[in-house]
Parts: sequence; C-alpha cells; structure tokens
Amino acid sequence: MPTADERIVMYNVPWSHFEVHLALRGDASSPRMAYLDGALELMSPSKGHERMKSYLGCLVEMFALERNIVLSPYGGWTLKGAPELAGIEPDECYIIGPDQSKERPDLAIEVIWTSGSIDKLEIYRRLKVSEVWFWKDDVLSVHVLSKGQYQTAERSALLPALDLALLCSFLDRRSATEAMRDFRDALRP
Repeated sequence: MPTADERIVMYNVPWSHFEVHLALRGDASSPRMAYLDGALELMSPSKGHERMKSYLGCLVEMFALERNIVLSPYGGWTLKGAPELAGIEPDECYIIGPDQSKERPDLAIEVIWTSGSIDKLEIYRRLKVSEVWFWKDDVLSVHVLSKGQYQTAERSALLPALDLALLCSFLDRRSATEAMRDFRDALRP
C-alpha cells in the first residue's frame, strides 16, 4: 500500500534499549517511537499520516485562537516514564491553559493510518495524559482520563465547546490554509 506508514514492532526489548534508540535518533523526527512493557515500535509516518495530523493540529489551534483559549503545541514531544515502562511520541500534543510548565501535555492526538500498533492508549494512561484523541478511518474518538482509566466521550473535556464533527468536516480541503480559513469562517457568527 503506497500510503501506508512504515512500521516495525520488536518485542522483549529492555527499557535501556528504548533509551538508546532515542539517543541515537537524536533530534530527528523519524522514526517515531512508542514503548510498552518491552514492545518497541518504530514508525516512519506516510505523507497522508503527516498531512492528517497537521490538519488536525491547525484546526485545533484555529479553534483556540478564535475562542481565545490559551493553548501551546508541543508536536511530537517525547513522553516517557521508566517506572511505567511506557514511552510515546504523539503526532500532536498540547498544553492548555496559562500554566505551560506541566510535565505532561493535557491533550495528545494520534492518527491511526496503518493498523498493527502497540496499545497507545495504555501508554498514555500510564503517563497520565488527561485526554487523547484518535483519528482513524475519518472518525475522531475522544478518550478522557477519569480515576486512572480512559472513558470514551462524545466531546472533549478540555475543549468542550469544540464541535468535533464540524472540525472533521474540514479535513478534506486541498490545503491547510483553506481548511483553517473555512473552519474559522464557520466558527464566526
């Protein structure tokens, strides 16, 4: 499949090897890595994957701008915890609100373009990320952390005024500029 992500999952990998892979890769953006209980995923995202994560990010940022919400993007920030044996690099992530010194993002967005991944929601649960969105097959699902477990939700708890169906309706535009402009116009009275 020409638009598929390139992905490999290795098993029985010690945490120290995950740390070595991160160090060897350095500041490069690829491959993206995820780690859970000895499973190490290396993924090089496809053009379609990168487009979708960027469009989602642009639209979330446009919504925040239009609604005067303090929000900062942190892209593929490497999140990890040795005691949790979990690590991940989200497609997009955000800290919402004036306190930008948090150790973890409030919101992570994952684009599932190719199946066969390790359990990313479990990684986020262990790392205590408040909310995770998964985009898969043209559907955006929201998972809100409550009492240590994720609950599927119809709306974002962090951005409750955001109409996710409306946001998704602009993901088919030819350019991010067009998607942002059209979404901005739809948000304005």
